[in-house]
Amino acid sequence: MVAVTSQHNEVEERPASFAARGRARIVGLVRAVPIRWRILSIAALNSAVVVVLVAMIWNGVQVLGTAWDDVRQVRESDKILALLESETGHLQNLIHRYITQPSPELFAEISHLRETVLGTLTTRASTDPVLSGSVQQLERVTERFLNGFGELRDVQATISKTYEDEVLTPARDMAGLYSIIEGATGHRDALIWPSLGKSREAFTAMLVAANAYYLSLATASAEEARRNTGTIEQTIPVMADLADNDLQRMALQRLNARAAALRNGLTRLSEQLAARTELLRDVIDASQAEASGTVDELSIKMRQREQKAQETFDRTLADISRKVLSIAVIFLGIIITAGVVIALSIRLPLQQIMTAMQAITSGDYNKRVQGTTAQDEVGAMARAVEVFRENAIAKRKTEDELRASKEKAENALHELNAAQQNLIDAERLAALGGLVAGVAHEVNNPIGISLTVASSFARRTEIFEAEVNSGTGLRRSQLEEFVRTSRDAAQQLVSNLHRAGELIQSFKQVAVDRSHAERRQFSLSEATDQIIASLRPALKKASIALSVEVPEGLMIDGYPGSYGQILTNLFLNAANHAFGDGRSGTISISGRPRGNDDVEIIFADDGAGMSPDVQRQAFDPFFTTRRNEGGTGLGLHIVYNLVTQQLGGRMMLDSRLGQGTTFRIIIPRVAKGGSAIEDSASDGTAQWPNRTMSST
Repeated sequence: MVAVTSQHNEVEERPASFAARGRARIVGLVRAVPIRWRILSIAALNSAVVVVLVAMIWNGVQVLGTAWDDVRQVRESDKILALLESETGHLQNLIHRYITQPSPELFAEISHLRETVLGTLTTRASTDPVLSGSVQQLERVTERFLNGFGELRDVQATISKTYEDEVLTPARDMAGLYSIIEGATGHRDALIWPSLGKSREAFTAMLVAANAYYLSLATASAEEARRNTGTIEQTIPVMADLADNDLQRMALQRLNARAAALRNGLTRLSEQLAARTELLRDVIDASQAEASGTVDELSIKMRQREQKAQETFDRTLADISRKVLSIAVIFLGIIITAGVVIALSIRLPLQQIMTAMQAITSGDYNKRVQGTTAQDEVGAMARAVEVFRENAIAKRKTEDELRASKEKAENALHELNAAQQNLIDAERLAALGGLVAGVAHEVNNPIGISLTVASSFARRTEIFEAEVNSGTGLRRSQLEEFVRTSRDAAQQLVSNLHRAGELIQSFKQVAVDRSHAERRQFSLSEATDQIIASLRPALKKASIALSVEVPEGLMIDGYPGSYGQILTNLFLNAANHAFGDGRSGTISISGRPRGNDDVEIIFADDGAGMSPDVQRQAFDPFFTTRRNEGGTGLGLHIVYNLVTQQLGGRMMLDSRLGQGTTFRIIIPRVAKGGSAIEDSASDGTAQWPNRTMSST
């Protein structure tokens, strides 16, 4: 049973493989011919079909002649109607042009076209079998249309005369009068000259507007002409009052009369132009519209006659089509067979190329493109795809290398962010460490004095005790001396220990605020005094005078630790950069309310100042002018982040070389932000300022 099945499969596969080999052999033979010649062979077959069909159609032309004559007659009549409609429409356009731009040439063209329209009616339309019954109606409408042009021409002549006699003539007289007035003025400093210039300018604008209105019938131009005429009449009395000789006054009187005449002429011109517009609408345009309606009615009748002729033509054509169809089917089979063979010679290689492209797009670059050895155009495409595959392999290799480089860069960036956060934390701790050292030094003085006084007082007590126990008796003077000495020692101990207690309490509050970054209400003046107290030792070392002007009762709902960090960093920045190399100077700190919601704090020094380049980078992280001296460039960057992020304020810098530096800080009375530095530390990033001005 297995043997029988195997033999059966072999019998089925053998014809299939035989057919495939035969098809491949035919395709190979056809691919030896260039594609352009294959396509031309199809065109040659089509041409043969056309020749045969033309011969058959030629035999049917005689049969279609009679039917075509009827259709041609209808179309000829339609051409006459279209010609009439075109000529009357053209004539209407010429009449409109003649109204705005009259000229002998345009009038001659209108007259010639008028005769052409009448000739079309009397010669072609009257002899046409379709139009002969309607010529009388067309002639009546056309005559009315043409007669309207004569009336319109008369009105146009009146308008031209009015424009010449009542507008241009007074305008020319006024131009001469203006020249007389200018000649009689003598110099440009005369009092009449400004009014004369305004009047002359209005006269020029009036002429331009009047001419525009005459040519284009623009309502805005008419209004502008009347307005400028009114301006001329208004300036004449003013110029008459400023005239300084009789010639000017006489010319102004005549100018006033000619201006009134010009105004009347513009009014008459407007009335006549309105009458012309009405005539154009009621006679010319209405007659042309009636003629178009008559032409449309005739066109409908001709369409009906044409339809009948077309039906006869279609029946005749159907008979010819049946004969042509039989021949077309035979040739169509031949063309389809040749087309299939040629299509296979193109489609199969293209499928191979498509398969290769799909493999490439899916990431399979190991399958080579087939058909690269063929010499036709598709073979050239296969070779191009093979080049593309090789390039894709190279591209994938490059991408793998790029991906590895990107992973290395991301690791480096993570390490850089961690290092940056460590530097920021170190900078904050360094500022607090400096504060501890300064306070320890400052507290050491009153504690040392207290220790010395206590030691001295202890020795004095031992001496007094020995004198009491000696048995020689205690004199009053000795007792008074001991009491006085004890009082002085007690006063010195209380004073110095109180001073040490104040310093320790001030440092304690500042340290707690900075270490916890808790939000609470605090007095700006008290917080400032506590911070200044912790900075006193550094002031003594640097020979820096300090001026503080912060009013009492200015309350802030925010972060006192951040405020202390801001003042400390600004002070240390000034001590290191503004007053470097032991320079002495003054730092001033002032605060004041700014409206109901904000507080303005100004930190200023009269130190070295900053250059424009340093100012642009002042708030950038890690920017410092003392890199070789241990500067980190984070001091002002931290200040900027605290002001803008945690306190929700803004910070401005103004500095000049040799003239000191001023920081203006504006913060809300109720802080809007969160803990900017802590937030930055949590994600390994730092807030970068949107201004490039910062710490040196």
